[in-house]
Amino acid sequence: MNLRADPDVSRIRAASRKLVRELGFMQKTLAGTEYSASAVHAIIELGECGGMSAKQLCERLLLEKSTVSRLLKMLVERGIIEETRCEADARSKDLKLTAEGERLFAGITNWAQTRVARALETLETAQRQCVVEGLELYSQALDDGRAETDAANRQGTVIKAGYRPGIVGWIAQMHGSYYARERGFGVMFEAIVARGVAEFAPRLESPANEIWYVEEGGELRGTIAIDGEDLGENRGHLRWFFLDPRLRGRGLGKDLMRRAMEHCDAQGFAETHLWTLKGLDTARALYEAFGFTLAEEYRGDQWGKEAIEQKFVRPRPK
Repeated sequence: MNLRADPDVSRIRAASRKLVRELGFMQKTLAGTEYSASAVHAIIELGECGGMSAKQLCERLLLEKSTVSRLLKMLVERGIIEETRCEADARSKDLKLTAEGERLFAGITNWAQTRVARALETLETAQRQCVVEGLELYSQALDDGRAETDAANRQGTVIKAGYRPGIVGWIAQMHGSYYARERGFGVMFEAIVARGVAEFAPRLESPANEIWYVEEGGELRGTIAIDGEDLGENRGHLRWFFLDPRLRGRGLGKDLMRRAMEHCDAQGFAETHLWTLKGLDTARALYEAFGFTLAEEYRGDQWGKEAIEQKFVRPRPK
């Protein structure tokens, strides 16, 4: 189908752009508040539902964990949202509006209700019904279309965030196989990797920690993780960056690094550290492109075989 020639597509796009402008989404703040559109929508969702978990909020807003984490941190600091430990899972936090948040939610609701009511007053009864039913149908169609796209992407190559079943074993297996072939490492190396990932995975509930993975045809093909807790002193730790050699050269490694660094900056880490082996020149070039510099180089045998290890550090961008 030639979408450019479809008059319905063109009319809907034009109407959508006008809606965005009229509702104020082109502005830095929304709904008569001092907050951004994403913050206002977070407040609305929490106000409408009476509270939810951070994971549920991510799903509602269609935003990544790092983005929502930064948003929640700001709203908590301003006394709009409060966090409490989930009774069912102590690792998770429940979110709800404070009294100040409830007042803000009421103001946002009043602002929105007034805008909509004034617009509907200009329409006849039949036109009002047409608008209501049309918007409901269109929003659902967008949702359905996104679901179909996500399903199609699962058959291609996509990058996702968070835990998925099998990822702990996959990281150990791929690192073990690759470095046995390339560096002659044995069981000690694979065991250390496996222990590290197994210790890290249950800590993904913490906003400081995240893992991203590449899927192709539903199969794992690459990973990168940021551990924001193990080094302490407000430092992030880049770990388990690996991409199937068959997928290299397609920009996926750069995309993984970008997401990881955006997370580090959103968390406000003063520095991000990583450890690697000398001689991995392609990876080093990518690290340096994202602001890492070589801080230390030394011989070690912690992997069961002597190798020259390198430590790279990236300060938080000013």
